[in-house]
Amino acid sequence: MDFILATNNMKKLAEMQRILSPLGVNVVTAKMLGIALSEVEENGKTFEENARIKASAACKELNMPAIADDSGLCVDYLNGAPGIFSARFSGEHGNDEKNNDLLLEKLSGVPMEKRTAYYVCAICCIFPDGREITVRGECHGNIGFERDGNEGFGYDPLFLINGKSFGRYTAAEKDKISHRGNALRAFAEELKKIL
Repeated sequence: MDFILATNNMKKLAEMQRILSPLGVNVVTAKMLGIALSEVEENGKTFEENARIKASAACKELNMPAIADDSGLCVDYLNGAPGIFSARFSGEHGNDEKNNDLLLEKLSGVPMEKRTAYYVCAICCIFPDGREITVRGECHGNIGFERDGNEGFGYDPLFLINGKSFGRYTAAEKDKISHRGNALRAFAEELKKIL
């Protein structure tokens, strides 16, 4: 079964394909189909609301099952920031370097024991017949003092689990423990119930 993924982030697409393809789910983007999805305003107050906004718009526009995720990093010392604003934390959407620089700046002088953080991924899937699935996955760790590694994207070079940054995890290692991996496994379980 084909599902449209409401994103242009090819790294998110690759993660979803790795985890969902064993279920017989083929995830494609509008761009892969030669279609441009209309831009939607992510004005929700939670990861779940933003994922639903994107999935709902894509489902209505293409009349096919649509999956969307909204994810980000929540730093306890910063009262959960950057949270739903993770991709545009520095004011420039999707600039990982500037976002990481700002995070390091805001945590300057903060000791490791106060640098606790967690990644969140909310996934929403909406079917043309109105069925809907929403799940959430989290992954807890700490923010390092400097970038480490070149794998992944976003805040991965700063996010530490057991002293190792996500920037040093292989895709397969990361899938087993990441917020998106956890959310996708929960999504896969829910999907089995309705397919």
